[in-house]
Parts: sequence; structure tokens; C-alpha cells
Amino acid sequence: QVQLVESGGGLVQPGGSLRLSCAASGSIFSLYAMAWYRQAPGKQRELVAAISTGGNTNYADSVKGRFTISRDNAKNTLYLQMISLKPEDTAVYYCNAERFIAWNKYTYWGQGTQVTVSS
Repeated sequence: QVQLVESGGGLVQPGGSLRLSCAASGSIFSLYAMAWYRQAPGKQRELVAAISTGGNTNYADSVKGRFTISRDNAKNTLYLQMISLKPEDTAVYYCNAERFIAWNKYTYWGQGTQVTVSS
């Protein structure tokens, strides 16, 4: 079982920056692939960025070059650095942890943090 708590969301002007954090507890953080998803009003939840246990990263085309995902296994924390924010980045951002054990997939979600990009 993994508990995930996001923080760092808020209101920012277009072109601004934010850093989201996701604190994990309850299990061995380094064994989980981690990701950030987001969900805007009236839209489906979408993958924003992912990072493997080995540190390999993957980004949605819409955020490439602007967002950076990273993890600190010593601090059991996942980060999402966001720069050059756009109004279309407005959404609730969710932290996700995933691990396969004996062919079973275990997935955990945080409660989400609101990011609003507006002037």
C-alpha cells in the first residue's frame, strides 16, 4: 500500500512557473514507477509525465520542453517542475504510483492538487 500526497499547486499567471511535489509513504518508493496525470474540467484524465524506477522519463507532447519530472528516492518524493505555463495547463494534477508484483499491477493515486493558469 502506498499513500501519495500532492502539494505545490496554485494560481499562476501565463508564462509563470510552479513545482509540484508528491510525498509517498507506506512502501518502498524506489520500487514504483511514478507519473503525473492531469484532468481538466469536462476532459478525461491524461498522462503528463512519467519516470521509471531507473530514471527514464516520458512526456506528453503538449508539455515537452516545459515540464520536467524527477524523483528523489531518498526523500520518497516525486516532483514536477513546470515552466512557461499556459492557460491550457489548468487542471487538477494527480500523482500516480505503479508496480507489478507476480503479474499483478498495483496502482495508487493521490488526491490531486489544483493548478490554475490565468491572468
